[in-house]
Amino acid sequence: MRAELIMVGTELLLGEIVDTNATFLARNLADLGIDVFFKSTVGDNRERVGGVLTEALKRSDVVIMSGGLGPTDDDLTREVVSEVMDAPLVEDQEVLRDLEEWFAERYGNADMPRHNRKQALFPSGSRVISNPVGTAPGFWVEREGKVVVALPGVSQELKAMFSESVLPALMQKGTGEMLVTRNLHFAGIGESNLEEILEDLLREQSNPTLALYASGGTVRVRMAVKAETREAGLALMAPVETEIRRRTKEYLYGVDGQSLEQVVAEILLQKKLTLALAESCTGGLIGHRLTNVSGSSGFLDRGYVVYSNQAKMDELGVKQSTLEEFGAVSEQTAREMAEGARRAAKTDLGLAVTGIAGPTGGTDSKPVGLVYISLASNGDTIVQRHLWKGTREQIKNRAALMALRLLWQANE
Repeated sequence: MRAELIMVGTELLLGEIVDTNATFLARNLADLGIDVFFKSTVGDNRERVGGVLTEALKRSDVVIMSGGLGPTDDDLTREVVSEVMDAPLVEDQEVLRDLEEWFAERYGNADMPRHNRKQALFPSGSRVISNPVGTAPGFWVEREGKVVVALPGVSQELKAMFSESVLPALMQKGTGEMLVTRNLHFAGIGESNLEEILEDLLREQSNPTLALYASGGTVRVRMAVKAETREAGLALMAPVETEIRRRTKEYLYGVDGQSLEQVVAEILLQKKLTLALAESCTGGLIGHRLTNVSGSSGFLDRGYVVYSNQAKMDELGVKQSTLEEFGAVSEQTAREMAEGARRAAKTDLGLAVTGIAGPTGGTDSKPVGLVYISLASNGDTIVQRHLWKGTREQIKNRAALMALRLLWQANE
């Protein structure tokens, strides 16, 4: 089965909102084993929406549309589908009654605006898709083996309606196969380097297939296989995953939805290790990521955001002589920050970051993007030097990521 997406809304073309609906729909369709070869974004124009829908129906079995189901004059999806599918609009009395009751309850028995009446109109023969979180119902209409599904553009509404109504219906029309996916997450290695390590596996792939994606300093390998059941798919992927793990052990930190901070948290909790943070250029970002993990209070004792030199001396005991001789961004200062945090908090571990996030503050000897990360433990202190390019936010995020990676590697 082949599906196609049409995202309706001038606001999408103007860049006023980010189209998360297409990502959600494409991922769910892929999981069903339904191929998506085309996605179109079109403004609120009757002629253009009609043209796009006409072409989509020529090449696809299922067309899912998002947006244009509201009550205003520029909400045109129902009218366009009616024309293209040759299915006159019919008023659904039950939907109309529900709309009137909704307005009466919400606005104290006030009459429903007449424009909202159009939300009870559907192409003849449609199956109405109820909206559990909004006022705009969707619809499923089928003609000559072709299906058009129309859903609202509001993301929360679309996701609920798709999951509750559209997904089960598509599963019944499915091919008998499903797409089983598994994601492996890597840190500390670039996409091109990882591609070289896995070059022969990528070249010889068939079922499962492999794809690499880089984002925010991490790389993801997506394995996908078509199979009749999830268990069968995972069995087909198992030998490939075993080989990938063998080659990439020092970089592979998680699977599927696991984040690096979740993996770190699991290790520290299991080993009953406590941690104190000393952050300069990251400004609390490491602490933020770790405290996003439920149960982080079981290992994270405290965090120091020591942006000034005085704070580094007052809170962590960094020597003034160290700062004067080597500077705040140096191996020596990072070491004293990590050891000072561990000592002050009386924890098993002390993790410190100091660097120049830019865009100002760099010199020839210490350019923007220079970051030192240090991890202090009982009798041992590790210091790593990094130099990255990017915006201030990118450098901060990369520093936080690599600090977490150091925690993971040192305690794995």
